[in-house]
Amino acid sequence: MQQERRYSTMTEHELKQEIAQLLEKARKAEQMGMVSEYAVLERKAVMARAYLLDPANFKPGEIYELEGDPGEYFKIDYINGVFAWGYRLKGDGKEEALPISMLNGLK
Repeated sequence: MQQERRYSTMTEHELKQEIAQLLEKARKAEQMGMVSEYAVLERKAVMARAYLLDPANFKPGEIYELEGDPGEYFKIDYINGVFAWGYRLKGDGKEEALPISMLNGLK
């Protein structure tokens, strides 16, 4: 059985390969109607993509649009690793953590 490696230990090239494989598996799962498997694989790809980004480019106090969810915004309180901690502007005000790859800067 193959040992899974942490995304934090992978090179940029390895991460890109991993993302491509995950998205291909997700596409196949979607075609087969395996909705939960598709969601898990998509989420893994989002996490892997977060490790390709520089957390220093995401600033506490700034507001970002959520990728794939137009009109939904997230305000960062602080960054911890590749996670942005904060809250959704139209949400219930509870603090949550999102991978930085889910955040798009506002123009």
